[in-house]
Amino acid sequence: MTDGEQRHDGRPDEQRAGRPDVRYDAEDSTPLGGYAALATTFAAGAGVFAVTAWRRGVRLPETVPAWDVALLGAATFKASRLLTKDKVTSFLRAPFTHRERESNANEVMDAPRGTGLRRAVGDLVSCPFCTSAWVAGGLVGTYAVAPRAARLLCAGLSAVAVSDWLQYAWSVTEQKAEE
Repeated sequence: MTDGEQRHDGRPDEQRAGRPDVRYDAEDSTPLGGYAALATTFAAGAGVFAVTAWRRGVRLPETVPAWDVALLGAATFKASRLLTKDKVTSFLRAPFTHRERESNANEVMDAPRGTGLRRAVGDLVSCPFCTSAWVAGGLVGTYAVAPRAARLLCAGLSAVAVSDWLQYAWSVTEQKAEE
């Protein structure tokens, strides 16, 4: 940046005289402290799990078969969608989000509300991609200590995901038949 050029806050460098730009985004609204608290919570949870499993002598699997990875992936996908987009789970998101609009397939679009940690949690619980890391952590932890129970849980969630795809296929077939 050359002398006299303006930064994203609209002020020339000279007016900033020695003050470093401390904003992360243009509006300074990204809840970095809240994100840090969530990341710390996730890491601490993983650490507590690891230490507890080690102290109890849980033997982790040497390998995870590809089928189990696929099952865990499908279950993570479905659980993340249920938690972040389903109408019925709106009560979980409501303290941290507000409804923007209805979407297709009985899903909803929620937006985060508030500031700080509340906003960060709102970002987390309204984003299936963000939530999937937490869901996967829980499912993998369950798989590590109780693989049979985890497979059963994952099979149930995966069955719901397959059912959703079949519902879509049925609806498309029905629409084409009516044309």
